[in-house]
Amino acid sequence: MAELQLIDLGMLLVVTSLVAMMSRRIGLPYTAGLVAAGIVLALLPIGVNLPLSRELVFNIFLPPLIFEAALQMPWRRLRAQLPLTVTLAFLGVAISAAFVAGGLHWLLGWSWLGAAFFGVLIAATDPVSVIAAFKEMRAEPRLGMVVESESLLNDGVAAVAFSILLVIAGGGELTPVAAVGALAWTVLGGLAAGAGVAFLLLKLAGRTDDHLVEITLTTIIAWGSFLLAEHLKASGVFAALAAGVIVGNLGWRRAISDNGRGHVLGFWEYAAFLANSLLFLMIGSHEAHQPLALVSGALAVVIILTLLGRAAAVYPIALLFRGTALRLPATYQHVLLWGGLRGAVGLALALAVPASVPEQRQIIVLAFGVVAFSIFLQGLTMPPLLRRWKLTGKDTSVDEAP
Repeated sequence: MAELQLIDLGMLLVVTSLVAMMSRRIGLPYTAGLVAAGIVLALLPIGVNLPLSRELVFNIFLPPLIFEAALQMPWRRLRAQLPLTVTLAFLGVAISAAFVAGGLHWLLGWSWLGAAFFGVLIAATDPVSVIAAFKEMRAEPRLGMVVESESLLNDGVAAVAFSILLVIAGGGELTPVAAVGALAWTVLGGLAAGAGVAFLLLKLAGRTDDHLVEITLTTIIAWGSFLLAEHLKASGVFAALAAGVIVGNLGWRRAISDNGRGHVLGFWEYAAFLANSLLFLMIGSHEAHQPLALVSGALAVVIILTLLGRAAAVYPIALLFRGTALRLPATYQHVLLWGGLRGAVGLALALAVPASVPEQRQIIVLAFGVVAFSIFLQGLTMPPLLRRWKLTGKDTSVDEAP
């Protein structure tokens, strides 16, 4: 993997600052501006080389992004929406992945293994830019909660399904019982690892009111839980998610001092900003070098399949909850469909597809194409759609449990 030089990092930080200021001034979604800036940087004569790999995304960028998002989630509201978001994440990923895989096999003649890999990785949504728009436009709180929590969960589900496919691609035999066992371990093992690390270090944090120590301990919790789970062959995504929810709910009451809370939140807000900025600049840099013109016809088919697969998951699942307190208004369903952007997790998984898969190169190029489509077209159109559907302002729904 190419190394990111210190001078390159400094330039990138300047670029992210300029993009952030310009985006806020002209109302452009921040992540779209970053990807565009990354493309420009890649085409400049200076030729900045920005490394991007599965290891970099998973081990460096994902832990702070997942932890910070979970840190901001009130458990009461998260728990109220949990039956809906768990169904959307687990069943939704299965439906969407199966739909896309079937389409690729029958329409483009892909092998079942290659089609399955692409279906799984493209089912993971990454609504970073949409959530940013929600915050800026004060979108209805329940809508933001459902979109963000579902995306965090389906990131983990997609990563788990991908790991099962890696076993199959490696020539291993996986019976239905073994597959269920592997799924249970990766999910429950990840949650247990995150909870264990969080509780252990929060106990230590309760012995000090030094905000610098508290920040340090939460940093260890975020990366430590993720890396421990991955070492145990469990899900690092679920580990960081569990750790963030525990710190953000129990930590404030029992371990993190009142003085330290603002410092901890401020640090993690900056950490997430920095990780998002560098990650989307790298995505843009690599977009510039993808031969998308060579797969334009296939890309159009894949984009349509991806949207139809998402629709096949969102609308039927919403129908299941129609007569309950967790019902989703039609406009919420449309946002879940169109706001289900693809991003870092999908690309990281695409870069990890084994060379033994016949469609490996196509998978990488098409994944970048779908990400570009979602960031620029879907991401840029979400703010006006939120205004058109009147989803800004105070959430007056009665769907949330007390």
